[in-house]
Amino acid sequence: MRPEIIFENEYFVAVNKPAGLLSIPDRLGQELSLKQLLKDRYGEIYTVHRLDKDTSGIIVFAKDEATHKQLSQSFEGREVEKYYLGLVQGIPFNKQDSVDASIMEHPGKTGKMITHVKGKASLTDYEVLESFRLYSWMQFRIHTGRTHQIRLHMQHIGHPIVCDDLYGDAQPVLLSALKKKFKLSKAAEEERPLLSRLALHSHRLSFDLNGERFELEAELPKELRALLQQLRKWSS
Repeated sequence: MRPEIIFENEYFVAVNKPAGLLSIPDRLGQELSLKQLLKDRYGEIYTVHRLDKDTSGIIVFAKDEATHKQLSQSFEGREVEKYYLGLVQGIPFNKQDSVDASIMEHPGKTGKMITHVKGKASLTDYEVLESFRLYSWMQFRIHTGRTHQIRLHMQHIGHPIVCDDLYGDAQPVLLSALKKKFKLSKAAEEERPLLSRLALHSHRLSFDLNGERFELEAELPKELRALLQQLRKWSS
């Protein structure tokens, strides 16, 4: 997995992370991570924030301690504008709304979160960009950076992210569910999914650093672009 560099200068590097790659090493340290790939390339590199393994898109790493401190404070102080794109199950009643639901760790399941009044304040704005029969393509802006925030907030309103095995179901998107007269080709033993990864992508980051404004964007990966193409074709 060669990470695609979106932008870099002497202070930081912004990468379009592919789905399926850890942002930083896990506790066991046996699985490849983006941070390790960047360390191999740049030497010392500093974690500013992270993305879930199965989420693709833009992520920033600092190249020195002073930049790390500045960027970390910007992220923690909610000064960074963070936008995601994703596909959810169903069509939300409100085309534009906010989910204000506190988040905490699941008391019995490591690595899972729940919405709970005793949790940390968490706010997600959403907007439906396109509606299809079974799904909605959405933009999210997160004002807080809680673990699994968008995934949990979408489950909270009854529209989990597509292919989310933790907060929805892991069922892949199949053309047979969209195309009325679908026929499997004679050469194929089973249908190949249009999508089987988490349908969530970190799309845009905007922040100030050293008196300069940075507006960074990560292109959608080809599997999400292809999925949208099929949804538009068969859902009209």
